[in-house]
Amino acid sequence: MAIARNLEELLVTPVFRLGRTGRFLITELLTPHRVLSTSVRNGGQTEHVRYLVNHQSCEGADHRERHAQITGAGVESYHDSACGEIDLDPNEVAMMGTAANMNYAAVVQRSDGALQVTAIVTAGVHGNAACVGDPTTWRETDRGWEKIAPVGGTINTELLVNRSLTEAALARAVVTMTEAKTAALRELAVGSLYSKNLATGTGTDQFCIAAPLDAGKPLTSTSPHVKLGELIGIAVKDATLEALRWQNGLEASTTRSLFHALGRYGVNEATFTAILTELLSEREMELLKKNFNSVIYEPKVAGVAFAIAAVLDRIRFGTLPASSARDILRQQAATLAANLSAKPDRWTEFYAGLADADPDQPVRAVALATALGWSAKWS
Repeated sequence: MAIARNLEELLVTPVFRLGRTGRFLITELLTPHRVLSTSVRNGGQTEHVRYLVNHQSCEGADHRERHAQITGAGVESYHDSACGEIDLDPNEVAMMGTAANMNYAAVVQRSDGALQVTAIVTAGVHGNAACVGDPTTWRETDRGWEKIAPVGGTINTELLVNRSLTEAALARAVVTMTEAKTAALRELAVGSLYSKNLATGTGTDQFCIAAPLDAGKPLTSTSPHVKLGELIGIAVKDATLEALRWQNGLEASTTRSLFHALGRYGVNEATFTAILTELLSEREMELLKKNFNSVIYEPKVAGVAFAIAAVLDRIRFGTLPASSARDILRQQAATLAANLSAKPDRWTEFYAGLADADPDQPVRAVALATALGWSAKWS
């Protein structure tokens, strides 16, 4: 692939070649493909695109200069400029931009006989995770965008299928791919940064999907009910999980924490410790601070924290009646205290001490349960 200097070849197949150079991942399509993408230039469905490009366009946080450069020049002009950095004709490129590092890209392949699916994902959610329908501060008008703010999280997905697809199947692949991405976020219990909901993606997610134009009779379905849809789902989900592990340090063990479980309900280290300082003696607080991680990552404590988050969700959605909400939370909080203290026989005592547990003040309820359990642990 003589298209960029210092190119590191990552993967070669009969229909595409994947390489990386600096801030760019470049997929050269070796045969004519039908491409569906979110690219500003050459976006939508095309048959003339020869290169799929993913690149780091800015740093993940506070990169105002880069944001001003991209928006000031205009996104189409930026497309041309970025293509110029890697010596590609901008008319032949579908491009995605992100703050994620290209060295953290995850490449996953899944096969069924001769049928093969490749997912190439970069992902970051710490700055921009959202649930569809969350409140937003973005609006597009005839005059342009109003109140555009830089963001630091994006999931970019490149999906390549080695068989021809009908136009309908190509479009349906977007649904399957998106559901797979969301399944990965749910598995990691990633919370939205804009609401109390679990995230379904980020506000700046992009994709490129490509299938050869002349690679056998076009397949007609990419639904999860058929093998191709299953391969897409597994490849995209696994690649998203791997990319988030590298970019954000998110994996099963690191998400087993009281704060990860309940962060979307305001339970973070600052608010949590502030309330605990009021509830514990000076010596108890000192001991807790020196053993903090062993408390918030304790499996039975984290288990109840996820249960409390689920209960709060069900209260909010109306599954559980408001008339029972206080007592349901109180029961869960008592279990947290019993688990932390390692004294389940004192559950009734903890339940009695949590009469003030309030679903409208989950941070205080969780802190109170923690204080009761910690104080009882060694008494």
